[in-house]
Amino acid sequence: MDYLILLASIFAFFAGFIDAVVGGGGLVQVPAMFILFPQMPVSMVIGTNRTASFVGTLVAGYQYSRKVVIPWRVVCSAGIGASVCAYVGALFASNLPANLLKPIMLVVMFLLMLYTFFNKSLGQEENDPQENKLLLWNSLLLGSLMGFYNGFIGPGTGTLLVFGFVVWLKFSFLRGSGISKFVNAMADIASLVFFLLKGFVDFQIALPMLVCNVAGSYCGSRLAVLKGNAFVRLFFLLVVMSLMIKFGYDWFLASF
Repeated sequence: MDYLILLASIFAFFAGFIDAVVGGGGLVQVPAMFILFPQMPVSMVIGTNRTASFVGTLVAGYQYSRKVVIPWRVVCSAGIGASVCAYVGALFASNLPANLLKPIMLVVMFLLMLYTFFNKSLGQEENDPQENKLLLWNSLLLGSLMGFYNGFIGPGTGTLLVFGFVVWLKFSFLRGSGISKFVNAMADIASLVFFLLKGFVDFQIALPMLVCNVAGSYCGSRLAVLKGNAFVRLFFLLVVMSLMIKFGYDWFLASF
């Protein structure tokens, strides 16, 4: 059991690193837990994963906040929407097969990748968005949509949040990544309360993973801040391609 926890912690480090740069750490951490602990119930995997990752997300957000100014009203607006709608998405997921949406998400991811790849200047500079009422309402809507997606499907929420803040709300990749970390953490903490109350957290596994996830988040966010928007954009493209492979693979397995 000890060596399994060690392996899970190593995966948690890489997950924290990826998630800190542009989101998508769940693509590493959750599948690794399913492989290493095949007898663990799904609810326990999700609860343990959330416990292991939310602190790392906050650490990454703090690192970004030292480099760029974080618009906290935008964070709160999007975070409230994400927290509430993540619960709504989870309710829908219990009644509808999420696999129905995966072919659609595969197309969305492909278009998103093409848009980012051919738009070289995307997220390199920002139009200095002001904290006006329209921006806050748009942030609330974006957070709500991504919160629902997180509760209904899950993987890639942080990546889609970054894309939304960059393309829709016109933030740079660095600032968009920083904002998304705090929004993601708010939604994760809200859902984590449920898992803790139900006892769906294995702290023997979660705590070592938490330490390694925080270490990975620190390294990833430091590297992103040092390398700047161009590096985050490249990493974003790599993570989107990974998401496409995952959705395509899941859809293929479900169809045949």
